[in-house]
Order: sequence, then C-alpha cells, then structure tokens
Amino acid sequence: MQTNASPSDAGTAKLGFVVAVVVIASLGGLLFGYDTGVIAGANEFLKTEFHMGAGMTGLVSSSIDLGAMLGVLIAGYMGDKIGRKKALSVAGLIFIVCSILTALATNVAELVIGRFIGGVGIGLASLLSPLYIAEIAPPRIRGRLVGSNQLAIVSGIFIVYFINAAIVSSHTDAWNQTTGWRWMFGMGAIPAVLFFLLLFFVPESPRFLMARGREQQAIAILERVNGREQARVDAKAIRDSIDMVPDSLFRELSRPGIRKALFVGVLLAIFQQFTGTNAVGYYAPMIFKAAGAGTNASFYDTVWIGAIKVIFVIVLMLIVDRVGRKRLLVWNGGFMALFLVILGIAFSLPHMLTWLVLGLTFLHTIAYELSWGGGVWIVLSEIYPTAIRGRAMSIASFALWFATYLVAQFFPILLQAIGGTWTFWIFAVFCIAMAVFMKKVVPETSNKSMEKIQTDWIQAGSSDSTSNSI
Repeated sequence: MQTNASPSDAGTAKLGFVVAVVVIASLGGLLFGYDTGVIAGANEFLKTEFHMGAGMTGLVSSSIDLGAMLGVLIAGYMGDKIGRKKALSVAGLIFIVCSILTALATNVAELVIGRFIGGVGIGLASLLSPLYIAEIAPPRIRGRLVGSNQLAIVSGIFIVYFINAAIVSSHTDAWNQTTGWRWMFGMGAIPAVLFFLLLFFVPESPRFLMARGREQQAIAILERVNGREQARVDAKAIRDSIDMVPDSLFRELSRPGIRKALFVGVLLAIFQQFTGTNAVGYYAPMIFKAAGAGTNASFYDTVWIGAIKVIFVIVLMLIVDRVGRKRLLVWNGGFMALFLVILGIAFSLPHMLTWLVLGLTFLHTIAYELSWGGGVWIVLSEIYPTAIRGRAMSIASFALWFATYLVAQFFPILLQAIGGTWTFWIFAVFCIAMAVFMKKVVPETSNKSMEKIQTDWIQAGSSDSTSNSI
C-alpha cells in the first residue's frame, strides 16, 4: 500500500539523509583530531623514555605534519581520479596502520615512521572530508555542515585529551613511562575501524559523478539531498560549471580569477596555523607545567581545552551561515592577537599566574574555534571550480600542513630559546596580519552556490585584467 508523505516529512527525510552522510564523512575529521592531539599526552613520557631533546621532541611531533604534506598532495589527485569516497576509505586504512605502528614502537625512528604514515591519512582526510561534505550539502546550510568536520576534529582532540588524562591519572608514573603512552596511541584504532566500515554506506559525491559523466547517478543523489525539482536545477548548474572549466589544473590556473582564488586559499591556510593554535594543542601540558601546574593538573587543564573546542565549534556551526565567514574571521583574528599579547606578558611576570595563563589559553581557543579553525576549511572547500577542486585544495592544504610542520618543529625550540613572551608575541603579529588580509582581500561566500562562487571569482579576475590593461 502506497502512502503519500507530507512535504515536511519529505524534507525531514532528506535532511536526515544528508546529516547521516555528513556524520560518517566527519569521522575522518575525528581521526584527524585524535592523531594530532594524542602527542600532547605522550610527549613528556616519550622525552624520558627515548631521551629526547627539544629538537627530537619537535621531530616526533611534527613528523605527522610531514606525512600530512604528502597526503594532501596526493589527496586531490586521488579524489579527482578514483572518487572522494574511495580516497577516504584509503585514509581509514592508513589510520588503522598508524595506531598499531606507533603503539608498538620501540625507538624514535619507529615512532617517526608510524606518525609519518598517520600523517598521510590525516592529509587525505583533512582535504577530502570537508570537500566531500561541501559537494553534497545544500547551499543554505553548507557552512554549518562543513563546520561539522571541524566539530569532529575538535571532538577527536577532546576524546584523546580525556583518554590521555584517564590513563595518566589511573596508573603510576613508571607504568605510564613504559606502557601508558602506547595505549594513548593504540586506542585510535577503534574509531579508525569504525570510519572505514561506515564509508561503505555513503554515496559518492554527485559533483564527482557529474565530472565523470555519470549524470543519472549524480541526479539520484541530488534528489535525495534537495528533492527532484531542485536536483534538476543543481545538475544543470554543475554541468555548466564543468563545461566552463577545462579539466586541467595548470590551464585553469592561468585564468586571473582562479589564480587569485588559489593565492587567497594558500595564504588563508598558512595563516590558520600561525594563529598559534597547534602550538597550544601539541604542547598544552608543557605550557601549563611551565606555568606552575602539576602533571595531573596540566592534563586535566588540557581536557578543558578540548571541551571548549567542542562547545564553540558547535556555536560556529549555528552562526556561520547567518553571520558570514568573513566577519567571524576578521573579528576573531583581532581577538586572538589581543589574547596572545597578554599571554606573552603573563609569561614575563616574575611569578607566573597559572590561572591567568589558563584563562588566556581558553580565550584564545574560543576565538580560534569561532573563526579560523573551521572557517578556513569552509572557505577552502567553496572557492574552487568543481573540475579542479580536489587538486587546488591540495595546493592550499599542502601550504597549511607545511605551516603546521614549522610550528610543531620550532615551537619547543623557540620556547626554550627566547621564552614564552616573545614566542606568543610573534604569533600575535600574524593574527593581526591575517585579520587585515581577510578584511581587504577575501570576499564573502555565505549563501551562494559553489557554482556562483566560481563565477564571481572569474568575473572579478576579468575585471582586474581589464583595469590593469587600461
């Protein structure tokens, strides 16, 4: 017997389908967060266990970023060649291997290799998860849904911070020194297996299918997302955008508007890391111990950072489509600069106030998660044409991970050489620069279809070329 569903029921069903798909894709972000955050808890034990100095500690931490640099370079090609879904499945397998290798490591070289391999998976997921979500999400809630990937990242960080704290507090220092850190790494295999298995139940990106000539499959997925009528409209817009753009990255980048979009994306990616967020994330227990907290207290303070990240990414998801990407990134760039300046002053005081360092770290984290944390990934997933989106995002993401590597490698060295004051003031200068750049150069992308954003870049580039020739 056939029943007619009401329009509201149909809309709810479509939204439920989109949300389910986005949640599964976002697990790549959760693993991204877990594998980048786990080192914060393991660092102190690894330093003693393997007799590591500041330089070697930086290498172990940053080796995951080196792997991510490789991962993002191949992610765009893989995503464009075999599909977003299959490439994410490869990332899931890599996450499983990384967790096992690092948990069983017997020397620094094995740790570095295991984390480098995990970084490749992070590179794949960091690019492909938001790209896939952006390509399947309706424009009216795209910012919110792509922001869910950032929610997954910070949830992974929170989970691993909590696991680290639970392991440290429930065992002796001697046990943690030899075994506890292994459990920190090994627990990451659980969400990795879950991610890999659930990917069998999600569809391929409709924009990828259209680019490969599989139009009927693409339309069927678009109908499940937005309904039959809107699916036809969306399919035509996607088809026109693909016809407009040559399927060659270098030929497309010769066009002034797209070249500018790539330049903007690369600088946004670099600026995201020079906010100082990963310096805090990787070395939070070390920072809190330097400010006078005990070992257990520093780990629990770090858990609070993870909880704050989750809460304020949810706030970002609720407001990003209404307030706009640009306004949030400009305002909070200024706020982060202010908090870092005061944090630098706090580190210069003769008797460092633990509560002040903790409070400023929390405020910096809030400002970051309300803006540059998820906002950059949202903008990067929106500004490139469908035919070259994966490869263009690879270039921008490579720049992001190179900047992440520089921060992870040199932050402990800077902290040791010039102290917390000047280190945090350097990051503050970058926060001011990136707020100005966002204000002056980057257009708003809220509530526009991805095809409309592409057209705007091309038209702006053509106008610039005309102006320059006059």
